[in-house]
Amino acid sequence: MTDDKDVLRDVWFGRIPTCFTLYQDEITEREAEPYYLLLPRISYLTLVTDKVKKHFQKVMRQEEVSEIWFEYEGTPLKWHYPIGLLFDLHASNTALPWSITVHFKNFPEKDLLHCHSKDVIEAHFMACIKEADALKHKSQVINEMQKKDHKQLWMGLQNDKFEQFWAINRKLMEYPPEDSGFRFIPFRIYQATTERPFIQKLFRPVDSGGQLHTLGDLLKDMCPSAITPEDGEKKTQVMIHGIEPMLETPLQWLSEHMSYPDNFLHISIIPRPTD
Repeated sequence: MTDDKDVLRDVWFGRIPTCFTLYQDEITEREAEPYYLLLPRISYLTLVTDKVKKHFQKVMRQEEVSEIWFEYEGTPLKWHYPIGLLFDLHASNTALPWSITVHFKNFPEKDLLHCHSKDVIEAHFMACIKEADALKHKSQVINEMQKKDHKQLWMGLQNDKFEQFWAINRKLMEYPPEDSGFRFIPFRIYQATTERPFIQKLFRPVDSGGQLHTLGDLLKDMCPSAITPEDGEKKTQVMIHGIEPMLETPLQWLSEHMSYPDNFLHISIIPRPTD
C-alpha cells in the first residue's frame, strides 16, 4: 500500500466529544449527573462505555438495572456499527457535544442486537475482517495469519494501540505488484433517509480498461441519488470519517486509508443541511 501514515493516524485518532445523560424515566436514588467522554470514532459503543455504565449505575437501584443501551433523538444506536458511522449517519450536522441518552430498561429487541460481553464484539469484528479479506484476497491473507495475529488486531482496537493494530493490518491492505488493487472493494453505503440497512455489492477498484474507479463511480453505480446533476442543487452529503472526500478520489486509495478497523469503507449518505 502507499504509505500515507499521517492519514492513517488522523483516521485512527478521530474523537467525538459526547455527553451521556440518563433517560428521564429511569428510577434513581439520587440525581444522575451527565457524563462526558471523548469517543474514538473507530471503536464500538459497547467497547468504550464501561465508565458510562459505572457512572450511572452508582445512582440506580440494582434491581432496576438490566442491559444498557443507547439512543440518539429517539433512534436506538446499533452497537455493531462503528461509533464514527453512527455519528455521521445520525448526528453529523448537530452541535457538539453529541448528546446520547442512556437506558437500562425496555431493551428495543426489534432494533438492536444483544451484546452480553466483549466476546460478542470481537466475534462480530473478526467476522467483518474475514468477509473483507474474502472480497480483497479470496481470504488468503487472513487464512495465512496465525491466531495470535487475529488477537493482535482485536487487542490493538480494544486498547486503542495504533502501532499494534497496523503492524498486522498492513498485510490486509497489500496486493500483488502486478495488480492495480484488491479483487473487490469492501464497502457499505448507508442512507439516513431509508430503512434499508445498507448497500453492499461487488465492485472492482479498476475498470475493464485498467482505469482506477473513483468514489464517484461507485456512487453512480450503487446510489445515483447521491450524485448531484451538473445543473442541480446539491441535496446530499457523502461522509466517511466525518469528512466529505472528493468524488474523484480513487476507491483503492480510500479502501487502504479510510476503511474502519473492520476493513470496510463505511459511507454515509445524509441530507445536506438546509440553513
